[in-house]
Amino acid sequence: MTKSRSQRPCRALVASFLALALLSFPSFAQNFPQSKILGGYFEEWSIYYANYNIANLQQNGVADKLTHLIYAFANVTAGPAGCAFADTWADYQSPYLPSVSGVAYAGPLYGNFAAIQQIEQLHPNLHVLISIGGASATNTANFSADASTEAGRQALAASCISMFIEGNIASGITAPGLFDGINIDWEFPTASDTQNFTALLAEFRRQLDELSATTGKKYSLSFDGPAGAQNYVNINLAEAAKIVDFITIDGYNYAGSWDTQTNDASSLFDSKQDPAFGQDLDINDTVNAYLKAGVPPYKYTMGLPLYGAGWTGVPDVNYGLYQNSTGPSPVPMANGNGLCTDLSGATPGCDVLLTPGVATYGTLVNLEAYGYAAHFDPVRVAVSLYNPALGTFYTFDNPLTATLKMLYIQARGLGGAYVWAVKDDDPNGTMVKTMAQFLGH
Repeated sequence: MTKSRSQRPCRALVASFLALALLSFPSFAQNFPQSKILGGYFEEWSIYYANYNIANLQQNGVADKLTHLIYAFANVTAGPAGCAFADTWADYQSPYLPSVSGVAYAGPLYGNFAAIQQIEQLHPNLHVLISIGGASATNTANFSADASTEAGRQALAASCISMFIEGNIASGITAPGLFDGINIDWEFPTASDTQNFTALLAEFRRQLDELSATTGKKYSLSFDGPAGAQNYVNINLAEAAKIVDFITIDGYNYAGSWDTQTNDASSLFDSKQDPAFGQDLDINDTVNAYLKAGVPPYKYTMGLPLYGAGWTGVPDVNYGLYQNSTGPSPVPMANGNGLCTDLSGATPGCDVLLTPGVATYGTLVNLEAYGYAAHFDPVRVAVSLYNPALGTFYTFDNPLTATLKMLYIQARGLGGAYVWAVKDDDPNGTMVKTMAQFLGH
């Protein structure tokens, strides 16, 4: 029998009580399957202001929980088509990054790539992927240009595979097997890109399989799937899904500071209380759309944000939810006490995103000690923070909503989950560890 929208709140309430029980008796989670993906994006730029390194994943135990570490990003070039490093200093040149294993980096490979080599030695079952592209307009345009011809597709795939899979980093610097696969992050294909998007994936798959025949190693291929219908309708999801091992599908940015009215940015379900009800701005509707389009459930990997969306000038009505605002929330201090007045990155102690309208989980979890009250919506499976004195509202994920989302993944037979991004968790990696527990890791 098909479930109606009106029955979804009941499902959410049942799931909420079940999650609370599981949080009280975590041994129940030991019976979950062991094959779910748990991925984490590591941003190459996190080594700067955030001072978050690959070594942190070893120190806080998160590396023990991840099945996939996804390194973001490599750039895409056009004329000629190919891959390029986005930040050579961070990628392979900096000799100053902390060692993962305690052994000093000997060179000539340094930077994040040397740290990745060490973490792979300590965790041989960890799959490390290079994510190519990202949301920049330049990468989007270059993807479109390169994929428009057979020669361009061949050149792009060959360049990326040579650079990252075969490890031809630079003159005199090689690192064979540095990455175990490729994640294509062509976030905004247009309608005219649909066939070329599939053809590009097919070319990457062909060349990776050719390399496998030589090395005997299986290389994974995935792509990032957008949550917005205006973008995923431009991808032939059924055909694309046949080519890749899994899809990292955004489960966030359903609302944000580009909206004048507050809303949940990563809710699991829709709600009739939402002024935007029926516009598929929730994870459940995204899952339904992908599965209806022909994506097998086991290839659907749900994205969770380790950051929240925030607004200010929000009236003290309905815990601040669905209310008009005067603009994005100001940047808080990372300890939750006060606001950051200098967004240049010269002032220590600010939320590491340094961007009005967003804040990391690691910061948001500290705000309750400074006048913010948390509110859980069991219908939408969403959590928010509101400070009536400041008129500031945040929507984000916490361990409860993460647990509920993992239970949803188990119930629907999805492939797993991933986070954007690992640096935005608290120092102990609480969110990733919560997810791991309920994905069977």
